[in-house]
Amino acid sequence: MGSSGTRYGSITQFFHWCTAILVLVAFVYGPGGPEQRVYSSVHEIDRRLHETLGLCVFALTVIRLLWRMIDTRPEPPSVSRWMGITAIAVQCMLFLLLLALPMTAVAGAWLEGHPLTLVAGADISPLFGTSHDTGAALAAVHKWLGDTIMWLAGFHAFAALYHHVVLKDDVLITMLPRWLPARGARSR
Repeated sequence: MGSSGTRYGSITQFFHWCTAILVLVAFVYGPGGPEQRVYSSVHEIDRRLHETLGLCVFALTVIRLLWRMIDTRPEPPSVSRWMGITAIAVQCMLFLLLLALPMTAVAGAWLEGHPLTLVAGADISPLFGTSHDTGAALAAVHKWLGDTIMWLAGFHAFAALYHHVVLKDDVLITMLPRWLPARGARSR
């Protein structure tokens, strides 16, 4: 269940792939656009799903970071210094975005005077006073961060494929479940 020196454990893999799927689905179902569009009854289901998934991403990220503190990680491959620094920077930025996206969404909605609306029909009323302009600014930041995480996650996925296909190392294999029939560089 835990990670080893050559592979991430099943818990870490679950956190990684679950986060990726939740972020992608939340992005797809994000109503986007001006406040009137986002909070229109036409987009009620999309907004509820988007906000619920966003809170799930936040909770999962916090749990994932706590797990990361006690779990071991596989040895990184021998790569050039710039590639190692880039990998660490991308991972740090992804984690920051996974925390910042839900926080900007919640703060923006509440400052605009809107409750969080969850799929189960529960609404979480604003916990602080309104400041519509600040809320609108945070909503714009949230949209920008959402686009950014998708680009960065795409780069992250491309880098994993580059490692697998071009460099022929086990970077991608370390995060794939054991039941997938992928062959790593060390097993060739």
